[in-house]
Amino acid sequence: MTEPGSDEATGRLWLAETLWRLGGLQFGDFSIGRTVRNSPVYLNAKLLISRPDALKRTVALIHDEVELGMTRRNRTVDLFDGIAGVPIGGLYLATGLAMRMDRPLLYVRPPRPADEDTAPHIEGIYRPGERVLVVDDLATGGGSLVETIIALRDAGLMVSDAVVLMDREQGAMRRLEGMGVRLHAILSLEVTLRYLESSGLIGGEDFERAVAYIHREGEPRSEFD
Repeated sequence: MTEPGSDEATGRLWLAETLWRLGGLQFGDFSIGRTVRNSPVYLNAKLLISRPDALKRTVALIHDEVELGMTRRNRTVDLFDGIAGVPIGGLYLATGLAMRMDRPLLYVRPPRPADEDTAPHIEGIYRPGERVLVVDDLATGGGSLVETIIALRDAGLMVSDAVVLMDREQGAMRRLEGMGVRLHAILSLEVTLRYLESSGLIGGEDFERAVAYIHREGEPRSEFD
């Protein structure tokens, strides 16, 4: 068991413990956005911006995941020209990753109600035909990811991969697969909860309610998943 306050948690599990210690994991009854309804667990990865050391280490985790996918013999991440952050949650991660990998940064700015042109606007310099990696903090039903991917493709950019810190396992992966986009998650919500429960950082009742919610609301799994 990892003792609270220890440095034994490494790699991806370090991220799970860090989010918990920052207060980014809460239990209660939450309905957020278009997908999350009466969830017993809430995640706020944006708190990482208040800890530069944790943010740098998080970006390094994403970087290592992406580099590994691009260098495998059977490549699981396509080579890309730029990085596109999903506002707001993915933009700070995409900015850090773009600086670390020396790639151009883009983001899709939604139209304002007063704009005559209702089409989303892409901030940044790009050329049609270039490939971009999409970055976000959380994936739930995939709505924000899908909107970003559609806007990028409408502008002539290619998207085949998206990376997120946490997959809440509520449909995003299947939805993106249907668009020909692979979703890469540093952690899943269930893995995060199981690690924190086994480390004694969260109670059994909160853990059981949250895992039951994931299994009830989550994506269908096959024996091959």
